Amino acid sequence: MVYELAQQDERIVFIGSDLGAGVLEDFKREMPDRFFMEGIGEANMVGMAAGLALSGKIVYCHTIATFLTRRAFEQVAIDVGLHRANVRLIGAGGGAVYAPLGPTHLATDDIALMRTIPGMTILAPCDAVEMEALMPQTVEHQGPIYIRLGRGGDPVISNLTRRPIGSFGVWYRGEGPLFVTTGTTAQIGLEVATRVGGSMMYMPTVKPINAAGLMSGASFTKHVVSIEDHSIIGGLGSAVAEVLAESGYTGTFKRIGYPDVFPHGYGTQDEMRARYGLTAEAIVAAVKGSHVGVS
Repeated sequence: MVYELAQQDERIVFIGSDLGAGVLEDFKREMPDRFFMEGIGEANMVGMAAGLALSGKIVYCHTIATFLTRRAFEQVAIDVGLHRANVRLIGAGGGAVYAPLGPTHLATDDIALMRTIPGMTILAPCDAVEMEALMPQTVEHQGPIYIRLGRGGDPVISNLTRRPIGSFGVWYRGEGPLFVTTGTTAQIGLEVATRVGGSMMYMPTVKPINAAGLMSGASFTKHVVSIEDHSIIGGLGSAVAEVLAESGYTGTFKRIGYPDVFPHGYGTQDEMRARYGLTAEAIVAAVKGSHVGVS
């Protein structure tokens, strides 16, 4: 999508780190003056992106999510955030995608970090089809954006209907709890909601969160559950909790995600999720055994 958008708009520049060799060969060959591969220098990459953006470019940066958000946090905050630069930070492998490489590569705090930066928009598409629908909207959007990628090849559950940045969707409606999800946990949330007779609200924009939309769904139930491939601290669950608390919601609320730990061990994303209870089966059991009102 970055390549296709760059073909249409001469302002678009791509800066990569140590990923994607070969993926954008057409971009590199056809637009070499707008293609940069910085190597393993994430802080420098973000600084370059900010400078180019302040010179009128729209810059797309891509590297592993932990290094883009955690290692280069000061540059993202000061160079990009403070100047409201039109930089689009594409974080590869949000959540436990890089479980084969261990805890140093698990992006389970990236949303939390990006939420603290004033003016940062956070997008977490659920699949490749939704990514295709969202990406064109990032061109004219004013200010920085963090785009959280999954592993690729995730089951497609969306369609190409254009969902504006900041909007939400209710993909399943039942009489039980409201399950609120983002990114690739939408697939899990949809299965859980259908199995327990609840509703599933999907929020591809984590920040700014659509508070009115969230409360429109919460008003029909006494139980709300957030599901995310992220720590329960600072991510979607925290954003939902803030809205519910400030809106005077009187029902119950439960966060499902990684606990307050560095997720340990090696394996696949699915194995890491299973270890920490982020599967449909585990979530159904968790809500049935709690105060969430599922029998």
